[in-house]
Amino acid sequence: MKGTHDYLDDPRNADILININGELFPRQQAVVSVFDSGFILGDGVWEGLRVHKGKIAFLSEHLDRLYEGAKALDMDVGVSREQLTQRLYDTLNANSMQEGVHIRLMVTRGIKATPYQDPRVTISSATIVIIPEYKQALPETSERGIRLFTVHVRRGYPDVQDQKLNSHSKINCITACIQAAKAGADEALMLDPHGFVATCNSTHFFIVRKGEVWTSTGDFCLGGITRGNVIRLCRELDIPVYQKNFSLTDVYGADEAFVTGTFAGLCPVREVDGRTIGSGERGAMVQRLQVAYLEMIERESIA
Repeated sequence: MKGTHDYLDDPRNADILININGELFPRQQAVVSVFDSGFILGDGVWEGLRVHKGKIAFLSEHLDRLYEGAKALDMDVGVSREQLTQRLYDTLNANSMQEGVHIRLMVTRGIKATPYQDPRVTISSATIVIIPEYKQALPETSERGIRLFTVHVRRGYPDVQDQKLNSHSKINCITACIQAAKAGADEALMLDPHGFVATCNSTHFFIVRKGEVWTSTGDFCLGGITRGNVIRLCRELDIPVYQKNFSLTDVYGADEAFVTGTFAGLCPVREVDGRTIGSGERGAMVQRLQVAYLEMIERESIA
């Protein structure tokens, strides 16, 4: 298992066209400079996007986050939202892609005159890369669920590294992922600086207790698009949902648990730190929200 991002290889991906700064390249020829800010420093922002029936799900929310992150980094994306949207769909059309597609959209500060962190030595406009792949989460992941391990790596304060930034600098999450993998788990559960549950290394975390859905305050995690949509979905369905502080004791005693993310949607959690969550099987609340979330994508992906 590789957690919620586990997938089956699709041979069609060998022949995809990748968009770099508005130009299409075959996969084997899609390269950026070794002087690019993203390669040298992880200086950039990115989004993961899902395609449903030819439409990019929740694109407006993803672009909001991308442009907000770029502004926080004082980075000029160089194209408008409308132009970037057109570039995304041009890439899909060039690959004749309609369904079962995951897009990685990456924007870095651009090429440096020399390997150095100061943005003032950047000598090009932003580098914009669009990688569309045929990529579907494994069905058994959404049915059987994943195992989490609580790591010592914390989600830190925003004055150290703001967790609201979906930046290329993901070393915090990577070290958490490594520790969880070494412990034999699928993904990492991460705590905030106060010891409360924050999020996972690549997904957002929820528990279900006595018919209520709980997730973290959001103070120490990325503003997840799927997380926000699930909270909205609970409210629409009159399911009590709370963003609050809670501890691992609350997690171990939960009736159900699940994670959310753009790639896999909602995925049950069957085990945390060796403790079976609830019955260890996908629960009724998770199943209900999985169905409702797919209906939401269907409803809101209409042009």
